[in-house]
Amino acid sequence: MKEIRLQKYISDCGVMSRRSAEKAIVDGRILVNGSTAQLGQKIVPGTDKVELDSEPVIMPEARDHTYLMIYKPSGYVTTAHDERGRRCVTDLVRGTGTRLYPVGRLDMLSEGLLLLTDDGDFTYRMTHPKHHVPKVYHVCTYGNPDAGQMKILNSRMLIDGYRIEPVTSRIIDSDENSSLIEMTLHEGRNRQIRKMCQTAGIKIRSLKRVSFGSLELGDMKPGEIRHVSPEDIESLIKSAENGGLK
Repeated sequence: MKEIRLQKYISDCGVMSRRSAEKAIVDGRILVNGSTAQLGQKIVPGTDKVELDSEPVIMPEARDHTYLMIYKPSGYVTTAHDERGRRCVTDLVRGTGTRLYPVGRLDMLSEGLLLLTDDGDFTYRMTHPKHHVPKVYHVCTYGNPDAGQMKILNSRMLIDGYRIEPVTSRIIDSDENSSLIEMTLHEGRNRQIRKMCQTAGIKIRSLKRVSFGSLELGDMKPGEIRHVSPEDIESLIKSAENGGLK
């Protein structure tokens, strides 16, 4: 068997995404044949011994992967384990018979559509910035943003030293006390929407992701779980390969 990059092997084993594997390598958590792994290292699957936190990382036997979409409620952190003891999204999918990991993130106070899977390569495709899979959010505000604030939301911004691409934002509903803004993102930087709204002087009442690529939250309720069909997975992969076009 030919050599492959260590982070791809770990991802293919369904342990974590490639980016998470890269961080684990940098943090010294990965051993290859008893020695601390180095970023960029290659291994031969089935020949080299790989360990994560002293536990062997073994390629599972050929099997179908699991893909779930859940309505993440507010108050859950998007991780498989939290050192502070907070509720994790993986608590919602216990009993599936396999270890699942979230695809990307929603911050603890946000809610809405979130994918979980044991397919590390799929996670990489969905979360790498170069693939630009579109995600749509509904932002309920305190008060009503004016035209100037909406112009700021739709312009290029500097977020954490990174200049983000323009975001499509529009008001889809409002009353005298609040507005509902629909925002379509293709990048998804850390807490991007909250930081954008802060820059524009808009206060957020609630934040919900309503779609991820071709998948829509629809009538799902908080905590509800649904399996994603092979056809929908294929559609998401094609969307990523086409730079976010459905």
